[in-house]
Amino acid sequence: MPKTFVVTGSTSGIGLAVAAQLCGTGAFVLGVGRSPERAAAAEDRIKAAFPQADVHYLIADLSLQAQVRRLASHISAELASRHLTALDGLINDAATFTWRRSQTSEGFETQWAVNHLAPFLLTHELMPLLEKSTAARVVTVSSGSHYGARLRWNDLQLRRGYNAYRAYGQTKLCNVIFTMELRRRLGLQSPVQAFAADPGLVHTGLGLKGNPALVRWFWGWWSKRGLSPEESARGIVFLATDASALGRSEVYWRRGRPVPPDPVVLDPQQGERLWDISAAMCGV
Repeated sequence: MPKTFVVTGSTSGIGLAVAAQLCGTGAFVLGVGRSPERAAAAEDRIKAAFPQADVHYLIADLSLQAQVRRLASHISAELASRHLTALDGLINDAATFTWRRSQTSEGFETQWAVNHLAPFLLTHELMPLLEKSTAARVVTVSSGSHYGARLRWNDLQLRRGYNAYRAYGQTKLCNVIFTMELRRRLGLQSPVQAFAADPGLVHTGLGLKGNPALVRWFWGWWSKRGLSPEESARGIVFLATDASALGRSEVYWRRGRPVPPDPVVLDPQQGERLWDISAAMCGV
């Protein structure tokens, strides 16, 4: 029986590389993208690299909770159509960076919605399928930007004094705190294990989409110093597939090795408070 994985944000960059490498292991991969055209192109690229790849893309705008829920239903239906009852891994890779503050049609700040609430909600919706696996993994892609970031509890969506880098760093901190709290709530006996992955500086188009020319120029110049998406993806695929990662207590990993997260991650009160707020925002 092949392993089954869902990879969000997988039409380009790290997510596409992760989806391709998982296909290379013989897994069945459900990719997720917002654009049907880019999803079709990504599927073609993977099949060109791995002719036997078993990959299918689903379309969802992860900034909208209604579409996150619909995506979870489509994932369940896709697995059922193949007589598959379990999901072996969820890779929460989708992320955005918006220079100017914007809100989704559901009223949430865009980085907060895509980078934090979407993985929180999708993980919740897919947990019944993950718990049917004998050894499932939830890998949420964070960033070194989480170091030094702090949650502005009275203004988590930065309605006052929005700063793009502060908003991004806060959501990446949320990714690690969420992962730590998810581990605590699942307990040691759960078949699901959660990790936060630091991809390092990677040469991707994250900072290029919809931002001012100067921001795009700086991101293009800065990101050229980074890893290729393929190099970065290896550490994420390791967490999703390697047996030696199972049972490890370390929550935050970079390129296949555990590294200490920001100390604030270890505060259980932060995790419980963030979880409760996120659950209320997602209506779960």
